[in-house]
Amino acid sequence: MRFVFAIVAFIAAAVMIGLGIAQRTVFLEPDRAALSAEFSGETAFIVVEPEALAAQPGKQTISASGSDTVFVSYGRSADVEAWLGETPYQSVSFDAERGELTSEVVTIAPVDDPLPTEPAPATVTPTPTPTPEADVAPDPEALAAASPIGSDLWLDEFTAERTLTTTVDVPEDISVLIASDGLSPAPTLVELDWPVDDATPMAGPLLAGGAIVFLVGIGLVISGFVHHRRSRGPRRNLPKGPRGKLPSAPKPPRRNQVAGGRRAIGRAKRIALVPVFLVPAIALSACSADYWPSFDQADAPATSAPATPPASGEPTETVEPDEPTVQPAVSVPQMERIMRRLAVFTGEVDEARDATLAAERFTGPALEARAANYTIRGNLPDHPAPPAIPASPLTLTLPQQVSGWPRTVLTIAKNADDPTIAPTALVLVQESPRENYHVLYSMALAPEADVPEVAPASIGAAPISPEFKGLVMPTGQVAAAYADVLLKGDESEFAAAFDPEGDLLREQLGVTGQQAINDGLPATADATFSNAVGDSPTVALATNDAGALVTVSINQTEKVVPNDGGTIGFESGAPGAALSGFTEKSAKGVQREIGIQLLFYVPGVGTGDENQQIRLLGWSESLVAASEVP
Repeated sequence: MRFVFAIVAFIAAAVMIGLGIAQRTVFLEPDRAALSAEFSGETAFIVVEPEALAAQPGKQTISASGSDTVFVSYGRSADVEAWLGETPYQSVSFDAERGELTSEVVTIAPVDDPLPTEPAPATVTPTPTPTPEADVAPDPEALAAASPIGSDLWLDEFTAERTLTTTVDVPEDISVLIASDGLSPAPTLVELDWPVDDATPMAGPLLAGGAIVFLVGIGLVISGFVHHRRSRGPRRNLPKGPRGKLPSAPKPPRRNQVAGGRRAIGRAKRIALVPVFLVPAIALSACSADYWPSFDQADAPATSAPATPPASGEPTETVEPDEPTVQPAVSVPQMERIMRRLAVFTGEVDEARDATLAAERFTGPALEARAANYTIRGNLPDHPAPPAIPASPLTLTLPQQVSGWPRTVLTIAKNADDPTIAPTALVLVQESPRENYHVLYSMALAPEADVPEVAPASIGAAPISPEFKGLVMPTGQVAAAYADVLLKGDESEFAAAFDPEGDLLREQLGVTGQQAINDGLPATADATFSNAVGDSPTVALATNDAGALVTVSINQTEKVVPNDGGTIGFESGAPGAALSGFTEKSAKGVQREIGIQLLFYVPGVGTGDENQQIRLLGWSESLVAASEVP
């Protein structure tokens, strides 16, 4: 019976192991779910809509091919549509009933008086858009205007030759833009695939169980041989021979006995080694987690690390169709990407001293300060360069809540390489979807500046009107009031509104600094000062305590004129002479203009301490103009 049970065990083990192997081979389902769409090149852009990206759960692997250059980017759907504007594009969606991708050409109908914050309605046209002539070289300016490469709207972008494959993990409201160079036809083949759970939770138990049953069978065989050998031992009450003795068989030669014994031992060892090698092989083949059932209480999330966080964790009311949706200007990953590119760009233009190139990323007071510095360093190589813009880490990202353009972002970045350098506060502005963010203000934070708490970047901050009365001073009046404080000191009618603690700028450019300049002049010359509000816009973003972070600019003009009827000029080798190019003496005198960029915290009215004062959080000052007094 032991041998019968052993045979049954071997058969059961073979069946179990065979089923386990079959589940991981012939019965194994594909580990990817794939969909594809082909195009005939009638448009320059392809947009993969959110419903197509969400056709299956999990990370999306996107492959595009069929053009010399392949460009793939992804961003918020509203931003992608805004960047495309009136440009026709192929819209790729998902048909749930047929389980396949569908595409159609979408054209934005122009309107007579379009509003910048409300896109025109989209229409679907069945006729393809004519493709550009292949033998006509594209205009460089037109190519730059149509190229999506390098846009600040994208959360990320990829470029390759002929074929591009990338894996992303995007949540809802994210679209993928696919193009060639913006003028040439888009790639002709787009494929999407997602990972599929092809785990076989019974394969491991079947293989392991088959191995155990096999070992049981081996044990039964060994037990049967042992039992059989014992059953053939000496017996009692056997009949005796003629002389009362058992007959004895002739003894074989001793040599044969030894050889036979060795062969028996060898066979026994080989039989014993079979399960020794077989069982570990089966156990190792079933060591993957896909071979075993999972006893987790909750399934793992389909996606992880979304490209951009949701706008808010709280439910919001349904927005009317005619009402534009308000959202933060940028997300944190988007801002981090912008800052990395901005830091590299700034380092290059500062080294090249190219003010024309700097205008691609700077505007207003920030551009004016850098352009003047480039001119000075062209004549005085030892003059210090402008402060570098650090890429990371970002300690604050406060985007404006917007429904269109222009868009504004306030961010504060620390210098990761040198912690002794004061953090840099930047205000960036994007005027239109196809323009990149430009630095409008660039300031160093004051020592131990107490920046108030603000909303998370996923929510953003509401812009505050310059006439808003809910603050201790309307933001539109802050620049003029502080300019008067710098000029008059404690005699200014606005002096009590500003906190003097930690305000080092008053010592440098205020009454104290102005007196020091006059004391350093010869007795035959006098210096006079005047302050004026800069031409740059006031940017004010709300804080959590009903206050506001306000950025403004002031221009301080310093005139030095002779008082004895003589002449005076810039000192040789001085920045004023290097900037103006005026190296002579003048009876009318000379003048310098200092550009001042300022970041304030303006408290709200009725938010606790009624005696709260406006605090200066950061500033930068630089020579921006110099000339003979007109």
